[in-house]
Amino acid sequence: MQQHTFNTALPVAIGSDHAGFEYKEEVISYLESKGLTVKDYGTHSKDSVDYPDYAHPVATAVEREQAAFGILICGSANGVAITANKHQGIRAAICWGEELARLARSHNNANILCIPARFVDVAVANQMVDIFLDTPFEGGRHQNRVSKMACL
Repeated sequence: MQQHTFNTALPVAIGSDHAGFEYKEEVISYLESKGLTVKDYGTHSKDSVDYPDYAHPVATAVEREQAAFGILICGSANGVAITANKHQGIRAAICWGEELARLARSHNNANILCIPARFVDVAVANQMVDIFLDTPFEGGRHQNRVSKMACL
């Protein structure tokens, strides 16, 4: 089994709005096929919903260390990222490509991956999940910057 940068004994917290619902279902299947446990915070259909209702519970689970990391999916990923980043200790990053997912982890120690369903295909989304899961935070010069992110 591959060594991960997150505590994968904990579930992966995932949530989406209606625009991200189908991708969420695909990503859940992908994670489960890799032997990971997933906690699905919804939504559970394509009916129109408000993304904060799903972003806040995912961010809370990550913040309280009840989840290994989080994944949020909506049309642009902006709304879920803005919402999740209201939580102290959350570093939610919008990624639409592999290199962005890698940098979000290695430079920013991101703990929630935000995927814009309207701008990437599901294969890219799954590749970003793998990269996010397996890329370690570099620390060093980046640690000082990450330490300055929180509002005290």
